[in-house]
Amino acid sequence: MHSEERLLRRRDASRAARRRRRTAAALVLVAAAAAAVVLVATSGGGTASPSRIHSRAPSTASAGGRSHQSPASPGASSAAGATGPARSTPVPILMYHVIAPPPAGAPFPGLYVTPSEFAAQMHALRDAGWRPTTLDRLASYWRGGATLGAGKPIVLTFDNGYQSQYTQALPVLRGLGWVADENIQLSGLPPSQGGLGEGEVRELVADGWELDTQGISHADLVALDPEALHYQVAVARETLRRRYHVPVNWFCYPSGHYNAAVIAAVRAAGYVGSTTVIPGWAHPGEDPYRLHRLRVLGGTSPTALLEQIASSQGEPPAPSSYGA
Repeated sequence: MHSEERLLRRRDASRAARRRRRTAAALVLVAAAAAAVVLVATSGGGTASPSRIHSRAPSTASAGGRSHQSPASPGASSAAGATGPARSTPVPILMYHVIAPPPAGAPFPGLYVTPSEFAAQMHALRDAGWRPTTLDRLASYWRGGATLGAGKPIVLTFDNGYQSQYTQALPVLRGLGWVADENIQLSGLPPSQGGLGEGEVRELVADGWELDTQGISHADLVALDPEALHYQVAVARETLRRRYHVPVNWFCYPSGHYNAAVIAAVRAAGYVGSTTVIPGWAHPGEDPYRLHRLRVLGGTSPTALLEQIASSQGEPPAPSSYGA
């Protein structure tokens, strides 16, 4: 019986060894077949070449659905490849007000950029490789969501809701296929300039502009009691969301005035962030309720604007005292 048991064990062991060899041979054949498929696909026998597989760059898509092919960003990291800047890339946010010549006696003539200056600036930005996006899309990109394409991202913001932003800025940006952010206030614009009507705001939104706000009346928020602060910040957002059916995720501090109480009210109202008048680029790692911007003043040539953007990339200086 012992010899029979030894014979059976040797037979079972021999069968197991044959099964292992057959399995190993099958795996080798599968691997060889897979390698052949890859070789065909990457050597012209398939529909995609290696360069197409690894460097297909998406176009820059605006919030309005337009698509733009953009030159590669000089600041793109190797991790981003050819598709655009690194997700940690700081971005300049430009600040515009009135797109018109300053009237006689204007209290802040520097806030007036003539239509011809504005058009020249926009074309200079385009030629330098900049491609506007919105704050919502930029924030999503920084969080790892939306893509921005291969151009250098920049945000164009327009404060207060002057009608010239519709009559003068919109046609220029529309011609370029570009979008912007409108920081509208609901009342209190200078009568000589007028403000945007509801129909004009709706057209901006339909054209891909993002609607944000400076509150009800451009009040000095730091000087308000809690009830008045809530009215300026929270009620403004509720009104705009109900009226235009858009998120209104960003607040813009009137004249750049804010403190801890103002930030708390903005956060409580549901805004995801705020913009200031502190010069500098916006960084993804900074407090989203203190994003820096670059004010564009009247008389700024296209070359000077490009130099202003380039020279402001580092840490921002002290807050500006210039009124807005």
